[in-house]
Amino acid sequence: MLYLYDDAGARRFEPFATSRPLSDMRVGALLQRQRWQHVLATASHGVISSPHLVGFAEFDAPAHHEGDVPAGAWLVNSRAVPFLQAAPVAARVLTIGDRVAAVRLAAPMPQERLHDPHFLLEDARPGTGAVGDIPGVWLDHVWDIVAHLQTALLADIPVLVGTLAARPLERADVTVLGSHGVFVADGVTVEPHVVFDTTAGPVLLCRGASVQAFSRIVGPCFVGEASAILGGRVSGCSIGDMCRVHGEVSATTFVGHSNKGHDGFVGHSVLGRWVNLSAGTTTSNLKNTYGMVSMWTPDGLTNTKQQFLGTLFGDHAKTGIGLRLTTGCVVGTGVNVYDSMPPKVVAPFSWGGSAPYAEFTVDKFVDMAERMMARRQIIMPDAARAWWRTIHRVATGDARWPRR
Repeated sequence: MLYLYDDAGARRFEPFATSRPLSDMRVGALLQRQRWQHVLATASHGVISSPHLVGFAEFDAPAHHEGDVPAGAWLVNSRAVPFLQAAPVAARVLTIGDRVAAVRLAAPMPQERLHDPHFLLEDARPGTGAVGDIPGVWLDHVWDIVAHLQTALLADIPVLVGTLAARPLERADVTVLGSHGVFVADGVTVEPHVVFDTTAGPVLLCRGASVQAFSRIVGPCFVGEASAILGGRVSGCSIGDMCRVHGEVSATTFVGHSNKGHDGFVGHSVLGRWVNLSAGTTTSNLKNTYGMVSMWTPDGLTNTKQQFLGTLFGDHAKTGIGLRLTTGCVVGTGVNVYDSMPPKVVAPFSWGGSAPYAEFTVDKFVDMAERMMARRQIIMPDAARAWWRTIHRVATGDARWPRR
């Protein structure tokens, strides 16, 4: 049994923490819970995160856990990103570097301890038992999803090729450069005149993915199930399931079910689920001064110490035609912005052509979300409608977000 715990740091990973636990963020090729399921060879039974995320339900995601976590279960820090190798069988504690990433509980863990965001996994270490150090990285800041993307993809893809029984692509009408290889699962469609550049890393296309003619895909690159590359240059990206991607996209993560179906540059960015970027949406990922990028966090504007950093788009964020976004921009959950370049941070459920923005009312937001999901043959259940009303109330009342 596996339970994933969002500590105080994870609960401040905005704009994503507004509407999803970190266990359901894509880091490298996989969602965090999928990654830990692979490493521990066990199913996810629950998530412990912020109170407003009780009721989060998405595809096969485990429910928010209420009650004690039983003895014998694995309790995992969701900010820990292990590479995809089996954990030592005898280990009771797993570390990445010198930090505790996972603990196999010797006794039940009371729920009240885990509901305290300042609880440390180190406090749950058993008094005895083997410690196994496993390879991986840590997410100390939300932008580390971007910073560690290439490293994670290079570690993930070779393992997933075997897991998915993917085979090397062998086509005379497709050009493959480099030696790392292109691998395809069942049901993949690759049209003629596609170029795959595997000089820096492999490319993996999952079941039902498609690549249109005149696309250039540069590895390391992961394309999830039923996602479509519609032309342009896609370089060093992790693209989740059922996405549509076109244009120039670099070092960017798509959690899933998002659209960037037209021209426009998106680089060193993260798109939550159900994001739609209209034609010509362009992110800046490098300052004209070539200096380090600063980004808004709940603790204020922070020097990320990253030279390349684009935009973090929360779930259900939408942009208008030709929108330009500044370096290190944060676009909150449920935002719908167009026309003028937004400020460096746009609060959740903002709506309009220029700041100060109006509030995107909850009824209009839910109606829009339902219509977009229906285009993917996914019906929003009544429980989700009620949950989104809670998220809207919490997010619009959150004083940490600047509203101007």
